[in-house]
Order: sequence, then structure tokens, then C-alpha cells
Amino acid sequence: MVFWVFGYGSLVWNPGFEYDEKVIGFIKDYKRVFDLACIDHRGTPENPARTCTLERNEGAVCWGAAFCVRGGPQKEKATMEYLERRECEYDQKTRVDFYKEGDTTQPAITGVIVFTSTPDKETNKYYLGPAPLEDMARQIATACGPCGNNRDYVFMLEKAMYDIGKSSCSTPSLCIRLWSSFWYVTLTFLYLRTGHEDDMVIELANEVRKVLGIFVMIPLGKKLVRPSHMPLKSRIQSRQLHLLPEAVAMDS
Repeated sequence: MVFWVFGYGSLVWNPGFEYDEKVIGFIKDYKRVFDLACIDHRGTPENPARTCTLERNEGAVCWGAAFCVRGGPQKEKATMEYLERRECEYDQKTRVDFYKEGDTTQPAITGVIVFTSTPDKETNKYYLGPAPLEDMARQIATACGPCGNNRDYVFMLEKAMYDIGKSSCSTPSLCIRLWSSFWYVTLTFLYLRTGHEDDMVIELANEVRKVLGIFVMIPLGKKLVRPSHMPLKSRIQSRQLHLLPEAVAMDS
């Protein structure tokens, strides 16, 4: 036997289990939303984090990675038990078609498992529902749990989506990197769109940066500006800007 699971959040960059194959691609008619509470990884019951789940949306496309697990019933059972523990906030397992770049009509893999959540506060205690962008950003900027803080989750997802596009696109990228001791500050750059980024993730990440008082990521061709509330003399030390041949982000 064999099973495939689709990662669209932290599974993309940190699956945490042994897999036999990883394929970059997308699923149709779903979009990411940051409507799910996390109280045991990057948040607490008192100050829950916001993590992404999927919402049905006809015509939408969600990029991510499909992971294949082979090796017999014991390996598959152990992997699924791990995923169910890790994805405990997600109360549904749905099977979807998975597509690879270059063929949007014929699924590359069928029956791929994806963890989703019921969008109902009455039946799903982890469902937070939508909120204004500014409110979500403030919550994400301050939430922290045993596995780290909520803002890094958003920044790493932003980077993972950019890396997916960069790995499958031959178009060169222009990057201006801001050196700092925090890797998520180095993610501030001018970039060429590849079509794989998630606009919601970029918008939310930039709003979190505003809350934290750091620069934002902008598309190539737009003017680089500081957030309106940031004083000219920022708490962030001045650093030299280096022109690089392609976008690079530093890990912590």
C-alpha cells in the first residue's frame, strides 16, 4: 500500500516524518485562511496562535507539496498516527486531486489526503473564524508556544511559497537583502513574482512586520517605503544593503 498527504502549512518545510517522495504542485478549489487556533505548538490556550487551514473556494488554487509514504502497513500506520497527533486541531481528512505545474487538467495524483478543519465554532473548538487583517497580525505577532512563536510560522510559510516558485521558475530574481540578526528581517526584498506565492500569506506577513516595526516585502517596481507609524530613527540598527543575484533568506 501507499498513501500521499498534501502539505500546505508547516508540512511544506518541516514534514517531520520519513517520506519516500516529495512532489511540488497544487490542489484546486481551496484557499488558505488563517482561521484556526493552535494552543499547543505556537500558541497557548490563553494566547492561541493563528495557523492556516483550507477553505473551499471555487476556482482557487493552493500550492504546496505532496509527500508519498511507502513501506508497508506498519510504516504507514506510524506516519498517520504522527500526523493525527501533530494535526490534532484539524478534524477532517479529505481526499483531493493533486496537480503538477504544466498540466492543469489531468491530476498527477488522485486520492491525496489533506487535513482540514470544520469552519464552525459550535462543533470545532479550534475554529477562530475570520478577523480583520490588523487584528490577526497583532495576534500572530504576540502568540508563542512550546514550538516557537506564531510570527515565524507565517514568515517561514511565506518563504516556503517563494522557494516553491523559485525552484520551478527560470526567471531570475532581484533581491535587496537587509542584514540583521533576525532571519525574518532578511526576508525583506524586491522580487519578481513567480505565480506560486500566496497573496494572503504575503499580505498577512507584511502586516505582522508592521506590528513588529520592520520593513515589508514588496513586488519589484514598487517604491520601498517604511511603515507610516515607524519613526525615522528606528530601533533596528542601520545595516548595509547588498545587491544579490537572487533572493536569499537566512535561517535563525
